[in-house]
Amino acid sequence: MAHLLVSAAHKSSGKTTVTIGLCAALDRLGHTVQPFKKGPDYIDPMWLGAAAGRPCHNLDFYTMERDEIRETFGCAMKGADVGVIEGNKGLYDGLDLDGTNSNAALAHLLEAPVVLVLDSQGMTRGVAPLILGYQTFDQEIRIAGVILNKVGGSRHESKLRAIIEHFTDVPVLGAVYRDDDLAIEERHLGLVPSNESTEVMERIAHIANSIADQVDLHRILELAGRAPALPCSSFPPPTIVEGPQVRIGIARDSSFGFYYPGDLEALERAGAELVFFNTMTDRQLPAVDGLFFGGGFPETHMSRLAANAELRASIRQTLEEGLPAYAECGGLMYLSRSIHWQERSAEMVGFIPADAVMHQRPQGRGYIRLRETGQGLWPLEPAGGASIRGHEFHYSSLEGLDPDLRYAYQVERGTGIDGRRDGIVLRNTQANYAHLRDVGSNHWTTRFVDFVRRIRTERH
Repeated sequence: MAHLLVSAAHKSSGKTTVTIGLCAALDRLGHTVQPFKKGPDYIDPMWLGAAAGRPCHNLDFYTMERDEIRETFGCAMKGADVGVIEGNKGLYDGLDLDGTNSNAALAHLLEAPVVLVLDSQGMTRGVAPLILGYQTFDQEIRIAGVILNKVGGSRHESKLRAIIEHFTDVPVLGAVYRDDDLAIEERHLGLVPSNESTEVMERIAHIANSIADQVDLHRILELAGRAPALPCSSFPPPTIVEGPQVRIGIARDSSFGFYYPGDLEALERAGAELVFFNTMTDRQLPAVDGLFFGGGFPETHMSRLAANAELRASIRQTLEEGLPAYAECGGLMYLSRSIHWQERSAEMVGFIPADAVMHQRPQGRGYIRLRETGQGLWPLEPAGGASIRGHEFHYSSLEGLDPDLRYAYQVERGTGIDGRRDGIVLRNTQANYAHLRDVGSNHWTTRFVDFVRRIRTERH
């Protein structure tokens, strides 16, 4: 169970590109690579999963307990030769002054050696005090090596290597030269999701070639091999399914792709058969007992979504007839009357009485904390008890809201629908801006499947 954590001195150092390349290059060498991403991210994990050929799992201090993170990691590593964890932001960055939710804290929790990706543009002698500072700031963290990124050429590389060798004891594991073709296109929510790109594997192959040529992969494996194996006991706990299996239709295409692999697995453990459908090409819904619309970028595909009027009408009719459904963020936008973006608008499903309007700046961004109002369709037990933690990142807001709508949640931290509430409840549908995750404190998948099963029994 060799593993390591890839971090950086600061955001936008190129660590995501380097991590994608490491996963793909190690996979090429015949190693089974298990990717992980720190924090509540969907887009980077899509790229990492595509590069490694295995679903990428998120490790998040805000929504998960520390023991749960270790168990999730240990269980996901089953059958893998090496685990590659991509950090978020800089090594010591985090929400709290004490750094308890930083990348360094995760490295310490998982006993993972750290590979630091350094943006070397315009840097020579200054690289030494940077590395020394990161070493001494927290001496419980083992910086096993650095990868120099965006290097200006062979002379630049030689200077950097000589300086690091003279002033520090940290090995240089590679030097990746500046190459515009390595950059992954950026958009308002970060990296373009891999399920949207028609040239994903070609881009990953190019990145893998660069990393394989410029990084010492065998040394990477040697350093990762020094990390201890972490156990997997009974986590995640087996779900006892009471009642027949139900079919859950899941919108998954280039408009909707934000799903945690662990949540999909949890839905199956709860007794759901997952039936995927495409909101732009499928004309009718599959035969299902419930629906799940995840997040994504419906605004960039709103013309194609609008053009599929047959499916939109089918969805609206089934929801009005009481088919259970759950929607998050982009899914919420899709179920609304329309999307407005860049002086264009398009009709959507029209089930939720509101219009989604895109803005230049985020309307809700970061971690969110919710408390149940008692109006939710599949509440925690006891209802209204502990806070529910999740995250949000949306540039849209809902306008023209029906004032008589019911809401499942009161917002204690974050924005949600209107700064005070989230989780619109309409017939047997619940839709929120918050992204929730099936974790120990909120096994929403089991409750949702139970709700779907109960409604199916009542309707038949």
